[in-house]
Amino acid sequence: MPLNQRFIAAILACALALQPLRADELPELGDVASNDLSVSTEKKIGQQIMHEIRWREPSYLDDADIEAYLNQLGGRLAAVSSDPGFGFYFFPINDSNINAFAMPGGYIGVHTGLIASAQTESELAGVLGHEISHVTQRHIARQVFQSKQIGMASMVAMALALLAARSSGQVAGAAIATTQAGAISAQLAFSRDFEREADRQGFDILRKSGFDVRGMGVFFERLQKTVRLYENNATAYLRTHPLTGERLTDMQNREQAVPYRQVADSVDFQLVRAKVRAMQGRPDDAIKDLENLLREKKFASEAAIRYGLAFAHFRARNWGRAEQEIDAVRRLKVSAAMLEHLRADVKIAQGDVAAGLGFYRDGMVRFPLNQGLSYGYGLALIGARRFDDSLRFAENQLRNYPEDVRLHKMRAESYAGLGRKAMQHLALSEVFALQGQTAGAIEQLQLAQKAGDANFYEMSSIDARLRQLKLRQIEELKEKRGF
Repeated sequence: MPLNQRFIAAILACALALQPLRADELPELGDVASNDLSVSTEKKIGQQIMHEIRWREPSYLDDADIEAYLNQLGGRLAAVSSDPGFGFYFFPINDSNINAFAMPGGYIGVHTGLIASAQTESELAGVLGHEISHVTQRHIARQVFQSKQIGMASMVAMALALLAARSSGQVAGAAIATTQAGAISAQLAFSRDFEREADRQGFDILRKSGFDVRGMGVFFERLQKTVRLYENNATAYLRTHPLTGERLTDMQNREQAVPYRQVADSVDFQLVRAKVRAMQGRPDDAIKDLENLLREKKFASEAAIRYGLAFAHFRARNWGRAEQEIDAVRRLKVSAAMLEHLRADVKIAQGDVAAGLGFYRDGMVRFPLNQGLSYGYGLALIGARRFDDSLRFAENQLRNYPEDVRLHKMRAESYAGLGRKAMQHLALSEVFALQGQTAGAIEQLQLAQKAGDANFYEMSSIDARLRQLKLRQIEELKEKRGF
């Protein structure tokens, strides 16, 4: 099940109590709906939903390599969209269903099943471009908006219900059957007008970003053929993004007006697909699957399959075999941050911490913007009990990324290793605060006050932050009450 059933049922029960959305309250297609739901409000809604997903959703995939790739690809696409300054965040969901979903505020979830099923990077880019267009054209905002009297908490509940319904039609249907269905039953899928508009905008994004414009149409056509072969088994994506013959024809007509150009897949796309494949099921089954592909030469990239094998062997704790496959990838002249990340982890797992940390440092020099390497290096320092070094590294990184939850966790673990309890709780309070858990953040600061090992300056910081968060809690309570 893509989303936790009890979580979905609770959200739907809350959202379905709202008033139905009236057609005359919606703006004309193409209008940015700024008078109905401001971008700042939409982003706040999206941020709260993202907090819930990170905090409660077991299928949220906390994988820095995959997340970094999705944001690199998504950033390239968003930069040429109709609203390049909107601000997007892409995150992976560990689910074999072929699906992607856009949320308010530019948060876009991508199922691992979509990554694995995309045969080219242009196909994946086509789906992401389509989802970006749903955001930039304010389709999500129009679905969430109900009336000027609805408070923030109600709009968040509606948006979560839409997400839940898209992720699990079975659970959504059960909840709707036992409640007043009018508020949401007509909104489980985007309208055909919205889909056509997202097709047009997504096509322009593909063209401007240098991908093969046929990627979108080819992928959707393959999905449709799959549905025809397996009746009553429509993919999650097609259930929520109704695909018609008219839409496919429209895509193909636009493709014919653009000269054909072959676009090579990036190394990172190939490695991410291989990693997703290596993550599925038991490690031994993944190894057999990838070895069969290698033996039968069923691959677009031998290096990617060998990288996947290395990761599967790493999962199985076959350190020597993992290292052999990594060496084979390097002999194929492949250079990627993901490869250096795995190479360092394998070396550390074998007990050679110094060499592993060296690989991390070299990798960060070659790929200075890659967060996966940064996180791996900091965690490796903690694993080696070099807490002073890990704390210094985390604080240096936080100067550039002050709202990075992983770095705040790293900082908290470093303080814990050093036995500095007050500062550990202060760091943990930031983790809670950034994940939208204000009450938890306040509790951590109260524990910091009682720890007894803070100096005057540290206690001043703790007290000041506690006052800030108590004010935030008051504002949140007002929003929940609809004030």
